Order: sequence, then structure tokens, then C-alpha cells
Amino acid sequence: MYQDIQQVIALIKSAANEELLSRFATAGQSIESQQKIDGSVVTEADLAMQNRLLKELSNICPEAVLLSEEMTVEEQQAMLDADRPVWCLDPLDGTSNFAAGVPYFAVSLSLIHHHQVIMAIVYDPLRDECFFADENTAAQLNQHALNLSSSITELKRAIAIIDFKRLNNDLAAQLATEQPFASQRNFGASALDWCWLAAKRGHVYLHGKQNIWDYSAGQYIFEKAGGLSCTLDGEALFVSKLVGRSAVAAITPALMQSWKAWLGIK
Repeated sequence: MYQDIQQVIALIKSAANEELLSRFATAGQSIESQQKIDGSVVTEADLAMQNRLLKELSNICPEAVLLSEEMTVEEQQAMLDADRPVWCLDPLDGTSNFAAGVPYFAVSLSLIHHHQVIMAIVYDPLRDECFFADENTAAQLNQHALNLSSSITELKRAIAIIDFKRLNNDLAAQLATEQPFASQRNFGASALDWCWLAAKRGHVYLHGKQNIWDYSAGQYIFEKAGGLSCTLDGEALFVSKLVGRSAVAAITPALMQSWKAWLGIK
């Protein structure tokens, strides 16, 4: 199985700088985008990154197939059904931010083998921050290890990263009126959110629905750093399927226990 994570990181960095930053440089102007059937946005940059990485990853790891956010559902399902390793790519995580000129977006890539993530890379080209981990490598930000041992144990002191848009109305209203945490953020790029949690730039997390390309890389890095996660039903988050998954997370066991208790998760 392919294991040269540094070669993959080099490919992603080169592609992101050439395909994304060159287009984001005109963000003060209008970036042309299209709305997909699900209401999300796609730009020329998404497709350019997808096409480039499809070719380059195939060259270095021909035994693997590529599943990308910008493929059709039929193409995505065919990739997961193939009895082969799967690169799971979000070529531009945070497309709406990118199109609006908001400097919070990334490239997200995981490698799934035997229905488990074994390698993950999330690269933020604006900050030149590369978060990564694999079976043989602890979670890192550039060349610095990520370790989530923390003094934050009280939920009332925590910074929460929460996407209200995808929560049911009752839970969203409860969170808005009975905040159990100190403050709340919502940045708009799921993979990067997970990595910011791994870097202790937030303490608890809640998202109502993420697709496999949204969370597979970032959640793997976060858990390799020592974080904990589950769904709102208390299930393990990752499944090698095309199904939306809710996400609950915290950076320490004590904080996770408090967060789950407040959310009513057993």
C-alpha cells in the first residue's frame, strides 16, 4: 500500500498554490461560481484542483481510485464499491468562502483502505499550514506534533465551533438561548475546522451533517492528535459510505463527557 505521505503533501502544496491561490488573488473581484443541485457552490478552482490531483495521484499510486466531491453520486459510489484503496478528495473545502474572498479554505485528502482511513492531509495554502497523519505518523501541523492534552476541562470555559445551519431547529434554538460554553464560532470549512480543533484553536465541536469528503481527513487527524468524536446518536463517526454524518467532538475526555451529557448523548 502507498505510504509516502511527504510525496503526496508536495503534490497537494504545488497544486494548491498554482490552482487555488492564483485564482483567489482576484478575490477582490467577482469569482464566477455555479450552484449545484444540493445548493452548494462550485468554482473553476474546485474543478482544476480535482482534475490535476486525479492525474497526479494516479501516477504515484495507480492501484488506488479517486472519489471527489465534484464527481456525480454514481461516480462516487462506484469508487467506494471498487475493491481498491480510495483517495477521498475535497479539492476546495470552503468553496463559498473562497468565492467570497474569505481567507478560510483548504484542500482535504484521505486515503481509505479496507474501509478505514490510513492517511490524511489537510492543507491551508494561505497560511501554508499542512495538517497530516498516517498509520505511522502522529498528527502534525507542518513539522510540529499535535497533542491535545489540555487544561480545558470545563464546558463553560470552552470555545465551541458549531454549524447552526445543519442542526435541527430545536437544538439550534437551545444552543442559542442556553449556551453551555464560553463562546461560539463557525468558519465554513469542515476539514479545516477539525484541524483547528486538533491545534486547540477550539475546544468542542458540533455539525449536523458532513459528507465523507468533508470529515474523513480532518477527523482522522483530530483523533490521531488525541481528540474524541461521535455522531449525535453516539455512534462512531467514520463510515466508508455516501451518507451524511452528524459530528460531535471535544479535545479531552472530560470535556467530551460534559458536551455529550449536555447534548443528551449516551
